[in-house]
Amino acid sequence: MRTKQNRFLSLYLLILLNLAIMTSLRNLPLIAEYGLSSLILFAIVAIVFLFPCALISAELATGWTENGGIYIWVKEAFGPRWGFFAIWMQWVHNVTWYPAILSFVATTVAFIFNPRLAEHKLFILFIVLFGFWGMTILNMLGLKISSWFSATCVIIGTIVPGLLILFLGMSWMIGGHPLQITFSWEDLFPKIKGIQDIVFLSGLFLAFGGLEVNAVHARDIQDPKRNYPKAVLFAALIAFTLLSLGSLSISMVIPKNEISLVAGVMDAYTFLLKPYGADYFIPLIAVLIVLGAVGEVNAWIIGPVRGLFATSKHGDLPLFFQKANKKQIPYNLLFFQAIIVTLAACVILFMPTTSGAFWILSALSVQLYLVMYALMFLAAIRLRYSHPHTKRPYRIPYHFPGIWIIAGTGFLATLFAFFLAFVTPSQIQVGDIWFYEGYLIGGLTLMIAIPLVIFACRKDSWHPTCVDNDTIR
Repeated sequence: MRTKQNRFLSLYLLILLNLAIMTSLRNLPLIAEYGLSSLILFAIVAIVFLFPCALISAELATGWTENGGIYIWVKEAFGPRWGFFAIWMQWVHNVTWYPAILSFVATTVAFIFNPRLAEHKLFILFIVLFGFWGMTILNMLGLKISSWFSATCVIIGTIVPGLLILFLGMSWMIGGHPLQITFSWEDLFPKIKGIQDIVFLSGLFLAFGGLEVNAVHARDIQDPKRNYPKAVLFAALIAFTLLSLGSLSISMVIPKNEISLVAGVMDAYTFLLKPYGADYFIPLIAVLIVLGAVGEVNAWIIGPVRGLFATSKHGDLPLFFQKANKKQIPYNLLFFQAIIVTLAACVILFMPTTSGAFWILSALSVQLYLVMYALMFLAAIRLRYSHPHTKRPYRIPYHFPGIWIIAGTGFLATLFAFFLAFVTPSQIQVGDIWFYEGYLIGGLTLMIAIPLVIFACRKDSWHPTCVDNDTIR
């Protein structure tokens, strides 16, 4: 049991970890193509998904403070099978998300050396694998080192460049430079001709996801019942501001049909700095953005793995995955994750463009993650009825109507985004439609089946009382 003195996650550090989890400049080009109307789209997703997630995770985390997060919440609501399934989905969605964000890192690195490398598939794949395996090894050193690394990276690599692009965007507009969008009442509302025009909206759900992840570190948080909900709400507001206004800055300077999903951020900095003769700062900015993305990936690498590892206390994982080092890090799970990510990243070689590879990886990640969120919203409703007397220092107001409205809104939004991701976007080339749909359906089927099979095959020997001493008990 952690003592108060051993709890190193302060409110400040927890806010930074939440920002590292959910705030990435790589998401800016995703919605920038919608121009001024991107503000409306950001607001819609924030209302129907971001803030319901923040409120629900705050209530559940303060009611069930033991390590495990989504696993504990869903297990208490629907039983151990679905608790294991939920934490598996939180973990496994990353195996396709990691290559997506690290491909963004790779194209940003290309701006440091040679921008043409941004479309070189082998270069992209090399950076993806080198970066992920490097951070996997870093996380072997323990949660404290990993947390401070992520927090430092998010300050200098996300918040600083994020504020810079907001400042440059305002300077561009005030300075009378040509704008690629117009500011009018009509332009504030999206012009949608068909469902293909709003497919990228599902990517925003992934951009705003992750507020529940740090609940797995509950025993390392100082005064979790007070600090956790505060950290969640502060991080949600900061992330919404940086992402929405940063996306608008990109749409002001880059023509809609020239925005790249993986290189759009660096293209925007190039446009914004060139009139001032300051484009020599581009390599430095690229380094900062790489650090921000690396901090985000690093925060994700250990969080869901620790959540999945928490299920070993109940005998839900094979013995091979129950091994941990002296820093309480499940090393076999980390290495298994790295192997799966390596295999998933190979899709980069088969897509016509890096933007196409980025999107198909993101789409599958969105769908896998939204399955978990659907369970989280349903669990919140269920727990209000099955555990009415559990003390929740933060509780969504208005009793049962309140929880039904908040969780119900989040659940319906989750279903919409899940099916929306099956639609091919009109803005980029994704290649053969059969490969696109087959990759999504096949990936979903496989990743949903695996945890159900593992749970059905549980053995008595998997229980921690039968495991040797290097297992977390």
